[in-house]
Amino acid sequence: MANDTTATVDAAGRGLPTSHQFQAEVTKLLQLMVHSVYSDRDVFLRELISNAADALDKLRYAAIAAPGLLEDAPELAITITPDKEKKTLTIADTGIGMSERELVENLGTIAKSGTQAFVEDVKTKQGDVRLIGQFGIGFYSAFIVASRVDVISRRAGSDHAFMWSSDGTGSFTVSPVVSAQRGTSIILHLRDDALEFLEDWKIESVVRTYSDHIAHPIMLSIGNETARQINAANAIWTRPKAEITPEQHKEFLGHISGNYADPALTLHYRAEGRHEYTVLLYVPGERPFDLYDPERRGRQKLYVKRVYIADDVELLPAYLRFVRGIVDSEDMPLNISREMLQNNPQVAAIRKAVTNKVLSEIKKLAETDEAAFLKLWQVFGPVIKEGLYEDMERRDQLYDIVRFRSTRDEAVSLKDYVSRLKENQTAIYYLTAEDAAKADASPQLEGYKARGVEVLLLTDPVDSFWVRTALGFDGKPFKSVTQGAADLDLIKRQDEAADAGTDDAATAVLAAALKQALGAGVKDVRASKRLTESAVCLVNDSQMDRTLEKLLSRQKDSGVTVSAPILEINPSHPLIEALARLVKAKGASAVEDAASLLLDQAFISEGEPVPDPAAFARRLTLVMNLAFAPPNP
Repeated sequence: MANDTTATVDAAGRGLPTSHQFQAEVTKLLQLMVHSVYSDRDVFLRELISNAADALDKLRYAAIAAPGLLEDAPELAITITPDKEKKTLTIADTGIGMSERELVENLGTIAKSGTQAFVEDVKTKQGDVRLIGQFGIGFYSAFIVASRVDVISRRAGSDHAFMWSSDGTGSFTVSPVVSAQRGTSIILHLRDDALEFLEDWKIESVVRTYSDHIAHPIMLSIGNETARQINAANAIWTRPKAEITPEQHKEFLGHISGNYADPALTLHYRAEGRHEYTVLLYVPGERPFDLYDPERRGRQKLYVKRVYIADDVELLPAYLRFVRGIVDSEDMPLNISREMLQNNPQVAAIRKAVTNKVLSEIKKLAETDEAAFLKLWQVFGPVIKEGLYEDMERRDQLYDIVRFRSTRDEAVSLKDYVSRLKENQTAIYYLTAEDAAKADASPQLEGYKARGVEVLLLTDPVDSFWVRTALGFDGKPFKSVTQGAADLDLIKRQDEAADAGTDDAATAVLAAALKQALGAGVKDVRASKRLTESAVCLVNDSQMDRTLEKLLSRQKDSGVTVSAPILEINPSHPLIEALARLVKAKGASAVEDAASLLLDQAFISEGEPVPDPAAFARRLTLVMNLAFAPPNP
């Protein structure tokens, strides 16, 4: 199919070209494209073909409800036309096309944050061209090889065509033109160092390497020769599994997601029975840039009998949003609307079955290839753990998958944790913290470490939420080491000699004196069974641990405030023993400043600011003066 698009000015004279400035982020991106040197410039053709295929899919879907959109050109195809004389390369499609407004909005501005994210990320990855498609900005890769780009487009169902043109230096123009062809033609005016892309062998090589899986025919039109097809043009998911190479899976994942890293996991199967559908899903080998997008939307595509329907059907729950790929139904009606999909029982049945399959395959990977699984978990673990809070139905399945850092292991399963419980240990102990450093330094761990009790270190924000609603695992409840009393009496310490007796009466008197001095600043002061080295620590007696309280208190309208903590003191610590003797000798008033310093010390150990920095500095100066300043003569 030859390219028959012309770019003559509209004889009706419907206005002169209008000039527009690129969005600031787009200008930065274009500068990067124009001036950076990429090791693999083939990426531009891959991205433009991918965009053309998407335009064809959109038209095919729109034509289900409005068949007239296909009347002037029923064939859906992509045509590549090199012109050595003009030094141009044209990529044309007979797809949905764009209106004048869409040309301005789609090619001059980017509503999403993808451009800025790409510019920042590429600085650290030294021009890795694989990133371009991943950030949804593949069109701009045209400027890697072109000094000027013209885009001629006529939207399906419209008689009006327009040409977008730019040299990539900060502005672009849009003008009316006459175009006999529906769809979009991208005309690249190649730089002299990119003329190899006018050679048929080069074009065929790029297409077969990167775009052979495109389900629409890609035609090569050279001069007066008959256009010929240069790709296989069959949907990759319809092929037998044994015939698809790892490289083809990698390229297809790149086509649908822009992520051209090797997949960490591939699921390809056909479901038969009450509902018939084919599934081809991937867990990417690298984190998608939009993984933590606030909308948390899925990125799986729905097809019906190879016809693209939608890519926002939520075929998987939000905590599996990193999974990319397609589901192709054989028995769903083609004319189903996107609105109907949201409440369609067939879609719900497919969603349930596919979700269970994805989780079972991830579990199988954990059992058969631990190294590959841990690499996957390192990237996507915090997202998968969202399911522990959101998906009660599958919580047991998720318990088999999730891994945690602990005081003993970098990635322990709940099953392994329970298998090595200490004698008389009846709970799964955990500590929540805002980051790994704070967790590791937490004084609340000391008593558990002294007894060889493993503690899960939970540092992802979602951990504070799911663990509150978790009933337990294998009959063992989850218990916070920073909340309530430490039930360690029945678990022997590894250094039994350290369990030396303490003066409980003196400690009780000191605790009362400290509580009197601190007043409303603490809920209580009590002797600790969880401390072995530190003098003090903070714990909570409320339904929330301190980490969750702090998280919620930062949210607007949450109604949650950080409650007064319980200050626990270590009866065997030399400082606490000395203060107890001081109270016995001089009374409670003798430890008023010391009480505030102990509380401040506990806050600092938690990584929290002290309530009154000026008072803290004054008291600390006084202590240092007593310790180091020479006595007055």
